[in-house]
Amino acid sequence: MSEAQDDQTVTVLIADDHTMFRQGLRELLERKGGFTVVGEATDGAAAVKLAAEKQPQVALLDVSMPGVTGIEAARQIGQVSPGTRTVILTMHRDERTVLEAVRAGANAYLLKDADATELIEAIWAVQRGEAALAGSAAARVLELLRRSDGSDQSSDLLTPRERDILALLAQGDDNRAIAVKLNLSEKTVGNRLSEVFQKLGVNNRTQAAIVAVQRGLVPPPNVD
Repeated sequence: MSEAQDDQTVTVLIADDHTMFRQGLRELLERKGGFTVVGEATDGAAAVKLAAEKQPQVALLDVSMPGVTGIEAARQIGQVSPGTRTVILTMHRDERTVLEAVRAGANAYLLKDADATELIEAIWAVQRGEAALAGSAAARVLELLRRSDGSDQSSDLLTPRERDILALLAQGDDNRAIAVKLNLSEKTVGNRLSEVFQKLGVNNRTQAAIVAVQRGLVPPPNVD
């Protein structure tokens, strides 16, 4: 994958209370090309304020910041800047923190020990409207969901085709891959997913995948 896709430039907000880490992210993104850092914040409240002002396409948020946490910031950013995709960057590996972030509207969850390529890919993925969970984080979330009560009547709301699409989404397929596998157009897949999101009461692909597995609508994907 090219560093800058389709000549697009993604505007990014970085929020982390560690100056060196924050500066390192800025330098990485500017060096890679295809990204413009429009603001930096040292706490969640400042991140929300900057997001409302700058309306960035992607916000990189640390979890453990003074005052407003990154997870709460993700929730508030979803209100003040609905077009902003949020990426949680953290050292927290427990599945409940991951699940809390997803429920707050985070589009991606990466550990801070992820390599540069993984981070860049995650930013482009959420910019395309996809989800990105680090492999270890995804495994922990799925394990939590396997232990949860999956009883729900949501299956009655979905058509067989919507369930097929949802199952492929939960496996990590993007709209193009889903379209090919189900012999549909990408536009049709996008329209169907919008209807699925509405039926499930979710806002993004990550939440849809989590809810689908949790409610027993699709089998849990295998994560190595």
